[in-house]
Amino acid sequence: MSSQRRRATTITDVASLAGVSIATASKALNGGNQVRAETVQRVLRAAEELAYQPNALARSLISGQTRTVGLLTSDSVGRFGIPVMLGAEDAFGTGEMAVLLCDARGDSIREQHYVRTLLARRVDGIIVVGESTDRRPSISRDLPVPVVYAYAPSDDPQDVSFVPDDVGGARLAVQHLVTVGRRRIAHITGPTDYQAAQDRAAGTLGALEEAGLALSGGQVLFGAWSQRWGRQAAEIVLNSDPGIDAVVCGSDQIAAGFVEAARERGRRVPEDIAVVGYDNWEVLSTETRPPLTTIDMNLEVLGRTAAQHLFAAIDGQAGSGVHRMPCSLTIRDSTLPQ
Repeated sequence: MSSQRRRATTITDVASLAGVSIATASKALNGGNQVRAETVQRVLRAAEELAYQPNALARSLISGQTRTVGLLTSDSVGRFGIPVMLGAEDAFGTGEMAVLLCDARGDSIREQHYVRTLLARRVDGIIVVGESTDRRPSISRDLPVPVVYAYAPSDDPQDVSFVPDDVGGARLAVQHLVTVGRRRIAHITGPTDYQAAQDRAAGTLGALEEAGLALSGGQVLFGAWSQRWGRQAAEIVLNSDPGIDAVVCGSDQIAAGFVEAARERGRRVPEDIAVVGYDNWEVLSTETRPPLTTIDMNLEVLGRTAAQHLFAAIDGQAGSGVHRMPCSLTIRDSTLPQ
């Protein structure tokens, strides 16, 4: 028995079924506002009935766009980069954009290679996802396509970057602790050379000043982003101010270590000390006992926003500057009011 491959539906078929010209059908399918609304609806119904799929190559030749974007990451661990990329890919999928993912693994030479590769593939734009909120070198200069930076801002003020508002996030943590009645609040965070640690310290100190409170222990404790540092810092904090009743930690790892050390010294969380983490890393924040109240940087939202801005830039509406995206507070048992 012989079989023939079914002929692909063309725009001519759609135009014929809708009773319009090929030019009108093309304008209607491409969102042209020169076509009456009822005509657009008729063309869309015809396209749906015929299961019409526009030819991507033909569309790219007409528009000059390939409907392809590059997603270039330097976050080889993926702790923060993956949520950002998931959010961006959601937006790209909604916009029917194909995504080419490249992992530079923090290597500038590898990154330059991938930029050349993406340009050779004629991408319409690139999102660069960083591994920390520290500024990174710009790659935008002399590139023929728009570039948007996510999580790690570009060092060029003419570029557009989207980063979490870590100052605002730490302020939320302190305001929550004050609301539940805590007054002697310490702050333990990461290394001094990380922008995130500096921003979270600034937010904590600013919110304490607004509340008319002094920082417990008199100084921010900077260290590593680790549970070990959380345990070590707990010893320092509890020795310097035995009456401490709350701590804002710069990461969930630090918070988990603090809770463990406090428990070993007979201090109950949250009855004696309320603890707030940062990052909402659920493998830690939900498994710590008690589960951690924490600041969520909403990285998927950040990624979606960066992708939406790239769409606008591709359409000629480029922006600039660093945009700080709001964080949110996730309340769990570690700060239950007494």
